[in-house]
Amino acid sequence: MSARYDVPEADAFTRTYWEAAARGRLLVRRCGACDRAHHYPREFCPYCWSEDVSWEEACGRATLYTWSVVHRNDLPPFDGRTPYVAAVVDLAEGPRMMTEIVGLRDEGEVRAGAEVEAGFREGVPVFRIRPDPG
Repeated sequence: MSARYDVPEADAFTRTYWEAAARGRLLVRRCGACDRAHHYPREFCPYCWSEDVSWEEACGRATLYTWSVVHRNDLPPFDGRTPYVAAVVDLAEGPRMMTEIVGLRDEGEVRAGAEVEAGFREGVPVFRIRPDPG
């Protein structure tokens, strides 16, 4: 099996996150001292430095902050996915997260402020543009 460059190697701390993702659950960390959520997972709060942090399931809703359409990437498995949309989203819980936007009919659907929702591909969180309710 060739190396994959789309997921980090889980360690004792991040294993909880990746096991939840494999089951279709997106987790963030929440601080018990200042009540702020953060992502990427850390063993301390990046806002107040408290170690009183715990896992919480995110609702899966987010807003698209920024993106880039990648037309060339030679690393597996990206080499078979181009073009793809690498993105940064603002989770409803507050943290900003890097991800990929999937399921697009065309690149014109991607716009700053678009509402997106989490999904999972091979245990990796990805996001889709939410359809307009109107």
